[in-house]
Amino acid sequence: MAEPNSGGSRPIGIGCDHAGLALKNALRTALEQRGELLHDVGTHSEASCDYPDFAHAIASGVASGSFRLGLLVCGTGVGMAIAANRHPGVRAVVCGETFTAKMSRSHNDANVLCLGARVIGTGVALDIVDVFLATAFEGGRHGGRVAKIEPGRS
Repeated sequence: MAEPNSGGSRPIGIGCDHAGLALKNALRTALEQRGELLHDVGTHSEASCDYPDFAHAIASGVASGSFRLGLLVCGTGVGMAIAANRHPGVRAVVCGETFTAKMSRSHNDANVLCLGARVIGTGVALDIVDVFLATAFEGGRHGGRVAKIEPGRS
């Protein structure tokens, strides 16, 4: 299990579209029970809505440093990741199992986790979130590679 609130006073940003609402709410409840500080940007309804709105809210918060990490949920996680990755400094990944969650943090310094509510169940999602939150970036040779992700850096 992840160390609760290991980011000091900066919350984890969490958001979803209508397809991800039930999973987001389950994750939010579990994380809050563990002592994580969260900022929920919505949606709070099952009414159809546009996933980019929530992806941009979380990605903006991560890019500015307001959120230490981001967690986004939609039907597949893919749309959220595409939208979030439009923000400089954001490295959003879709994970369907724990190995990718671990490697995306340790080697790629991923800072936004995207999950597909129509792809994985709550138990698997909680395992993925736990690994994502508990894994630190290794730096070293990976630091130079991550730096090359942003245009103009090498």
